[in-house]
Amino acid sequence: MNSTPQAVLGGRLRAALQACNLPPERGDVTAAADTRFGDYQSNAAMILAKETRSNPRALAVQIAEKFDAGDVCDPPEIAGPGFLNFRLRPEWVSRRLRELAEDARCGVPTADKPLRIIVDFSSPNIAKPMHVGHIRSTILGDALARIARFLGHEVVADNHLGDWGTQFGKVLYGWKHLLDRAALERDPIAEMTRLYREVNALEQTDPEVHRAARQELVKLQRGDSENRAIWEQLVKLSWKEFQGVYDRLGVRFDERLGESFYDAALGPLVERLLAGGIAEISEGAVCLFFPEIPALADKPCLIRKSDGGFLYATTDLATIEYRVGRWKPDAVWYVTGAPQQLHFQQVFAAAARMGIPVRLEHVAFGSILGEDRKLMKTRSGDNVPLRDLLDEAVSRARGMIEEKNPSLSAEEKENIANVVGLGAVKYAELSQHRMSDYVFSWPKMLSLQGNTAPYLQNACVRIHSIFRKLGDDSGGAGDVTFTTKEELALARKLLQFGEVVPLVLREFRPNLLANFLFETANAFHAFYEACPVLKSEGATRRSRLVLCEASIRVLKQGLDLLGIGVPEKM
Repeated sequence: MNSTPQAVLGGRLRAALQACNLPPERGDVTAAADTRFGDYQSNAAMILAKETRSNPRALAVQIAEKFDAGDVCDPPEIAGPGFLNFRLRPEWVSRRLRELAEDARCGVPTADKPLRIIVDFSSPNIAKPMHVGHIRSTILGDALARIARFLGHEVVADNHLGDWGTQFGKVLYGWKHLLDRAALERDPIAEMTRLYREVNALEQTDPEVHRAARQELVKLQRGDSENRAIWEQLVKLSWKEFQGVYDRLGVRFDERLGESFYDAALGPLVERLLAGGIAEISEGAVCLFFPEIPALADKPCLIRKSDGGFLYATTDLATIEYRVGRWKPDAVWYVTGAPQQLHFQQVFAAAARMGIPVRLEHVAFGSILGEDRKLMKTRSGDNVPLRDLLDEAVSRARGMIEEKNPSLSAEEKENIANVVGLGAVKYAELSQHRMSDYVFSWPKMLSLQGNTAPYLQNACVRIHSIFRKLGDDSGGAGDVTFTTKEELALARKLLQFGEVVPLVLREFRPNLLANFLFETANAFHAFYEACPVLKSEGATRRSRLVLCEASIRVLKQGLDLLGIGVPEKM
């Protein structure tokens, strides 16, 4: 049962609307933007007045008269042209907070209709290093998967690897003619990258190398045993490197099938679409046309080129068919960059034309910029390797910890540096609106002030410190009483956790949760400064300890949903 303040007030508002012979589905309640006028508000009277051509303020009065406030809130206040404002009663907040402090879910309800959802994210390319461009897909996809699971959905995290394509002809040629075995053992991805680049450079001046590399690809695609064995080594070595990154980030996958898995299905798929009249031949190529969709009217989906080659759209359609047969999902979310929007519009339209009854969503995102506000690159113009970026995050966090708490042991410093450094990178991503481009700034993301992971983690460390100093002298659990405005403000904020988490999945916006946690940490710090816990006694201490317990539960659970850990010391 959803017993968040928003749900309780919404239920009572809908009952009041029904009592006024008004449609109850208009009874939406939202958290107030300005708490000076109340904790929650509704514009139901204004919407209904427009629909019924009546006076909104007069209608608000009628609704308020029928509203059963009970012990939940004061009678609704009417403001402006007909806003209904609700102010929660401290006694009701106190009881709810006590329940939240003991609830493993911190007041977050489970979904009314659990779904089976495939989340397609990360998708690095075999024989190439993961780089800074993989941050957003990997971290955003993992957070959405975590939150969906927490809300009760069944999630299949799927890493659709780029393990097929023209680059493998070049790597195969390089493997056979230019391979440095010692370099391969030291750093497999670096050696594979070198082979690709050297062969690519040779092709520019030597047509024979280009022809030979192309032939190596054809042999691979036709199942040549030698090339297949080399390719399998490339996949194995690459995945070992990728897994090391995923382990550091705490990211896991339930499925990791590459493009190669679907290769045999592409030809039959195209023939079926032609035979069924779903696709047609145009200038030798096979396409799906969408004259009924304005945005795609002059943008057909090409699934076989005139030379017989297949495209990403072909592979994606074959992948959808496989997933529907294998997993029978209700939805598939593709967490990839905004430049791929047209591609997915075409693929989704093609899937609908094929009669695939699955909700397909492109969870698009913007770019990460360097301090010069251009795409983040190394000095040589290459993409920044993700492994190097994570190493630097941990190194910088270690320096901060050395300065702040030099008495910690070397092991403690290393563990804390990993939690703080990696958490800072994740939070810098997840606190942004996903469609925004953002500047990657080490000083900003590792700051103990402002909307950063270290600021939130430090709030948790403060609470750990309180309980550590009290030991067994915490005085036991007690009722919550509010003697200051800071205590009540913190309690009200904590009760909104169960309202915010489900909102994340409506528009795939983890930044809503990140920003809520920042506001919660601000409310906790205001409480911490105004309301001594260790120096208080009796019922006051017990009440404030409940607030501390609820605060650390919400902050830790919220950060965990974002894939961010919390150290006990910093």
